[in-house]
Amino acid sequence: MTRVVVLGGGPGGYEAALVGAQLGAEVTVIEREGVGGACVLDDCVPSKTLIAAAEVAPVPLHATNARVKELAGAQSADVERRLAAEGVKVVRGSGRLAGPRRVTVDGTEYDADVVLLATGATPRVLAGAAPDGERILSWRQVYDLPELPERLVVVGSGVTGAEFAGAYQALGSQVTLVSSRDRVLPGEDADAAAVLEEVFRRRGMTVVSQARAAGVARTGDGIAVTLTDGRVIEGSHCLVCVGSVPNTADIGLEEAGVVLAPDGFITVDRVSRTSVSGVYAAGDCTGVLMLASVAAMQGRIAMWHALGEAVAPLRLSTVSSNVFTDPEIATVGVTQGQVESGAVQAEVRKLPLATNARAKMQGITDGFVKLFCRPGAGTVLGGVIVAPRASELILPITMAVQNALTVDQLAQTFTIYPSLSGSITEAARQLRQHQLS
Repeated sequence: MTRVVVLGGGPGGYEAALVGAQLGAEVTVIEREGVGGACVLDDCVPSKTLIAAAEVAPVPLHATNARVKELAGAQSADVERRLAAEGVKVVRGSGRLAGPRRVTVDGTEYDADVVLLATGATPRVLAGAAPDGERILSWRQVYDLPELPERLVVVGSGVTGAEFAGAYQALGSQVTLVSSRDRVLPGEDADAAAVLEEVFRRRGMTVVSQARAAGVARTGDGIAVTLTDGRVIEGSHCLVCVGSVPNTADIGLEEAGVVLAPDGFITVDRVSRTSVSGVYAAGDCTGVLMLASVAAMQGRIAMWHALGEAVAPLRLSTVSSNVFTDPEIATVGVTQGQVESGAVQAEVRKLPLATNARAKMQGITDGFVKLFCRPGAGTVLGGVIVAPRASELILPITMAVQNALTVDQLAQTFTIYPSLSGSITEAARQLRQHQLS
């Protein structure tokens, strides 16, 4: 029987463990915080629960946080029960490599035929802004706040910063969002980011662009964020969202020969192999694309490959992602930037939701559907949706990209009338007509 040891019980780890067990391996998962890892306990699941709470009638923050922790704990317990049902052994503790095929956990050694590293990542600490858990916070510390921040300064306007800024604004905080770039969400579709920033400002958020934080200091009952240009922004609390660093230090990787990138992430190929035979890696510790769905797929691919199953290498071009703001922003495939730079040849069609009948009924005035296709052949290459529940609406475009469907096939697919998804097929019809003309 093949012995598999997984370091880390997050999505990359537990999904790999399930596949390994189902394929007949003897699987042990090492996890120091709890099954589900940071994703379930204090990252993805809690943050999306908080965002969902902000969409309904406001309740006291302590009650919201209590529900967040309760749901995170329940999800962790569900995953642990599933692992147990499949015969996976879970060991609580801190693991490290003691060689290519050996793992130690607090002094106990485990021999392995296959090792999967799924150790995740940790919020990056901004120099001069060390979190104290009270006024200066990382995004994993907000669930212990006893009361709603009156004046919240969010440093960092990437996905995490934008999501928390929008959620706390909806909960009733006065929010200032500090962006080091000229717009929020610099890594997302520019049209989508422009819509979200306009919505943020209209709802009363202060967005400070092209401003980099030099430090954050406590000021009695508040905080002061000093910018590199000398300006100071005051508030009651500061939430620092400036990226993540991999949990790869001091766990024996270099000694075992596992190659790390200069930024500390584990180097892997498209089937999750590291530089060491029999050692795989999945999830945020690889820095490939820091999404729970990608971590889970990397973990599954690793086990399929390690245990001799047929496997398709990871294709990032088919990965859909979502920004859980209001409105949401969902994307898949090629980007507007790739098209504008000439890296990808594509025809583009963008339809505002304001012209969609269902959107009119629901009072939706912000958002759009954008579709990319290959000139001539009409193959769907990607898309962007800015809308309520865009995370649900992106699926048909993702399926089209995954299966190389054409705009002609998409255009001839029935959609419900009236529906927001009708804008997807309408964009396909317009692209098809353009190709025929």
